[in-house]
Amino acid sequence: MTTAFVLSGGGSLGAVQVGMLQGLSDRGVTPDLLVGSSVGALNAAYLAGHPGPSGVAGLASVWSGLRRGHVFPTSMGQLMRAMTGRASCLADPRPLRELVARHLPYDQLEDAPWPVSVVATEVTTGREVVLSAGPAVDAVMASAALPAVFPPVAVGDHLLMDGGVVNNTPISAALALGADVVYVLPTGYACALTSPPSSPLATAMHAVTVAIQRRLIEDVVSLRDQVDLRVVPPLCPLAVMPIDFRFTDELIDRARAATRAWYDAERPTDAAGDLALHRHEPVIPHTREREHHDRVPA
Repeated sequence: MTTAFVLSGGGSLGAVQVGMLQGLSDRGVTPDLLVGSSVGALNAAYLAGHPGPSGVAGLASVWSGLRRGHVFPTSMGQLMRAMTGRASCLADPRPLRELVARHLPYDQLEDAPWPVSVVATEVTTGREVVLSAGPAVDAVMASAALPAVFPPVAVGDHLLMDGGVVNNTPISAALALGADVVYVLPTGYACALTSPPSSPLATAMHAVTVAIQRRLIEDVVSLRDQVDLRVVPPLCPLAVMPIDFRFTDELIDRARAATRAWYDAERPTDAAGDLALHRHEPVIPHTREREHHDRVPA
């Protein structure tokens, strides 16, 4: 039996996956292969290079030190250059590339200690491209190249952008790679906002995560009879925007506890029901989230 971990995209909500990985590691669940898209590609690539519980702990440490500027560095100058056609993106990709390069102990995807594949989208054709070999940093950056926010990345003969455009939770890619058991680690979406996002980037990222959730529901329904599909329930309620890195430690801790409880329940769950789009009363149970929500940086 081949067990795959499939990690979806979702910006700063990738921290949720770290807690899920901790919870699964606590229960002795390990993958034979990792498949990721967007921020899920970053997490998958890191874990592939640092396998086992120590790797999960290291990933949590990296996330604890992340700030928005490490991932989405924007400036008035960059915005003006983009608006006047002198720049192809709203954010400088160099800090994220440097972060990825610093934490990957292998140069080529095929050299990772744990097999890893990342999903990207070909810009000119819209085709899904699954990368399992070749330059690791380029592949990860391509999978995370959110359109308009980051520039496309050339990998071989392909010009690639964010994998989330075509397959943000690449369950089908895991099946094609031979997985018999698939643990899906979704980032979820901010389902308990007290007010709409207040900036263009926040609005765009929130829209992306909602679209991701909708596609995931459809994929779970269509693929659950083809593979042993185990979807770790996303955090709910959640009021953290996918560009907000202030609550990383809380998200990790919540997801770790929730994942262990889900695993220990030893009962089937309604994965599609757990993922369903919904609304909450405007009451946020976590004090820090409630205190800071209205001050999400623009």
